[in-house]
Amino acid sequence: MTKEESFKSGFVALIGRPNVGKSTLLNYLVGQKVAIMSPQPQTTRNKISGIYTGDNEQIVFVDTPGIHKPKNKLDDFMDNSSLSTLDEVDVVLFMVEPEPAGKGDHYIADLLSKINKPVFLVINKIDTIHPDKLLEIMDSYRSLGDFAEIVPISASQGNNVDELIKTIGKYLPEGPQFYDADQVTDRPEYFIVAELIREQVLRLTHEEVPHATAVVVDRMKDHEAGKLQIEATIYVERDGQKGIIIGKGGKMLKQIGIAARREIENLLGEKVNLRLWVKVQKNWRTDPAFLKSIGYNAKELR
Repeated sequence: MTKEESFKSGFVALIGRPNVGKSTLLNYLVGQKVAIMSPQPQTTRNKISGIYTGDNEQIVFVDTPGIHKPKNKLDDFMDNSSLSTLDEVDVVLFMVEPEPAGKGDHYIADLLSKINKPVFLVINKIDTIHPDKLLEIMDSYRSLGDFAEIVPISASQGNNVDELIKTIGKYLPEGPQFYDADQVTDRPEYFIVAELIREQVLRLTHEEVPHATAVVVDRMKDHEAGKLQIEATIYVERDGQKGIIIGKGGKMLKQIGIAARREIENLLGEKVNLRLWVKVQKNWRTDPAFLKSIGYNAKELR
């Protein structure tokens, strides 16, 4: 059998509670930042695909919003987005913290028991625990379901990630290469740029603000004085949140802009002039029409 005939390709979903390291793993696998990260739960809102291409396989990893109990239309979208992914993939990676299974893990494991796909239990952040604890953690999850594989990793350090890739390969069908070898995500650049700006809002502002923010890139194509011109709007729900993001004398917005510009230049490999505006859109997280206008699929908001 020739190399072309034995090439494998497929789709793999990353599922788990908020903040278990799904985006960290995705970025490690593709070798650059395509999914934003922060200590805030529910940082990921949309499905984002990261494309890993090896000599004998191409794996499209789908990073999903963390599954949690919905509180509003945006939360409904995020959970439905996560669960709809399971119908479209060849393998599911159920990512967990290096600790015994909690209520949220029981809930997700119950959902996964109803699908007819190989489910891997991926215990992340093993660099943070003593190796002796690993067996205890594995045992607490074995009672939740019949996992095809149990793979301990550290997404931030890269520990055992090569073994994870190798094991996934055993479960993929033979198939074509869907994307060019140098393509690392299926999302357009403006989407990633908006996410990089939102990442800095998450990182730099008070805790009450992050989930009330959305970022839309309004302009991103013209060059002036050798710099790509990018204009973006940060939406919030209340005037007080707008004041926090702008800061005294515009200081906070300037910090957000400087930090985001660095990340964007690193992504695009060129100099950028970034201009940001902040607008109030009251209760946007419960407004299906506005959610649709900024890129959240209305079908998934039902």
